[in-house]
Amino acid sequence: MGRHRSSTELGTTSHDGAGVSARTVRRRLSTISGLFSYLTVRGDVLANPVPRGLPTRREVSRPRQGVPLVRSPRTLPRVLEPAEVDALLTAASTHRDRAMFQAMVLGGLRRCEVLGLRMEDIRAGARKVFIAQGKGGHQRQVPVSGRFFTSVGAYLDTERPAEARTERLFVVLKGPRRGQALSAAGVDTVMDGARGRAGLVHATCHELRHTCLTRLREAGMALEAIQAQAGHASIESTRIYLHLGDDWLAAQYRRAAEVIDAQVFADHPHPRAAGGQR
Repeated sequence: MGRHRSSTELGTTSHDGAGVSARTVRRRLSTISGLFSYLTVRGDVLANPVPRGLPTRREVSRPRQGVPLVRSPRTLPRVLEPAEVDALLTAASTHRDRAMFQAMVLGGLRRCEVLGLRMEDIRAGARKVFIAQGKGGHQRQVPVSGRFFTSVGAYLDTERPAEARTERLFVVLKGPRRGQALSAAGVDTVMDGARGRAGLVHATCHELRHTCLTRLREAGMALEAIQAQAGHASIESTRIYLHLGDDWLAAQYRRAAEVIDAQVFADHPHPRAAGGQR
């Protein structure tokens, strides 16, 4: 009875022996908090014992503005190289699959946004798509490359079942669910198959979206424009793309360094400029 339970019994083991990740701890705390919120509503307990956040020194002036109980590390998202994107698109077995991939990698759409597209949301003439229900219920209209609309046109002309009654753009093409709206699991299965045929180690729907937004930033697109394209409620969510474009960052640094050199070291030319390499 009094013995300490092992980490295995507590479900906190990890392959590196460091315990569960911060994300796992946060998710479990959220689950426990949700349970107690339910019990509070029922009247079984007086209050939720899970605090909403850790207090700060500004708690007096800004009550309930604490910091999160668990801070998850913000890791840089992985992006695909151009050759990897080309291999994945080439491995798509249908026009439908290629169109879905292109919506993510050329338009930066989330998987749920691709699945939520309706026939009426495709504005081919304007080369835009309307996102009726983005993250948080926000709507937006975003431009997408003409390649996406070409693939959508081929899909509608040759693949989409005529008997489909759903308003959703992308539907199941085979089997007992033929003509019904495609599910998230269905998209993941399509992605897994294409990734395997392309011989890629990694490639997910989220990585396609990150690849799009990263390349847009590298091409010089303003951060505010990327925020609108991505459907980010806060510019802080978009700032991560400042760190992904290595070439862009290097170019920005070189331009700034040249100005600094001209201002600070005007009387001391760079060794290469004065006498060349040694």
